[in-house]
Amino acid sequence: MTEYLQRMAVYNRWMNDKLFAKASELSDEALCEDRGAFFSSISGTLNHIMVADLFWLSRFAFNKHCREALLSLADFPRPESLRDILFEDFNELTAARAKLDALIIDFCQTWTENLLAQPIRYRNTAGEKQERQLGPLLQHFFNHQTHHRGQVTTLLFQAGIDPGPTDLLVMMMEDK
Repeated sequence: MTEYLQRMAVYNRWMNDKLFAKASELSDEALCEDRGAFFSSISGTLNHIMVADLFWLSRFAFNKHCREALLSLADFPRPESLRDILFEDFNELTAARAKLDALIIDFCQTWTENLLAQPIRYRNTAGEKQERQLGPLLQHFFNHQTHHRGQVTTLLFQAGIDPGPTDLLVMMMEDK
């Protein structure tokens, strides 16, 4: 599972780089335009992905085996809800996304099968106590990103921007 999850961390960064580059072709107005999506706009959806990532990474950081690798989370805003807009300015969002993706890549270098089997105790957004192994939580973490990036690609198409190929296989072929 370690190799798979590390590949997903790399895919996460690769896709974010692609989507943010394509989104940067739009005006601020177009990025913030309500397009009827669950998080309203391209900017709203990209902010949501970051918010959810920060929630999960903060939960992981409570585990003593993950804490050191996630110390730089202190440099990021602390969202309060899944709908928070952390960065109104797209350039600031882009820079923060790149910084967070670098943190995720660094974090993934610490993963071992033993670490992935460690329990993570946390409270969900409803305040309920939860406990799951890190590995399955990371699967959810990356799946959530992929789900919402799929929404962003649709929103980009609606705005007249073709994001290009988004398949994991395309990234793997580029890495030959």
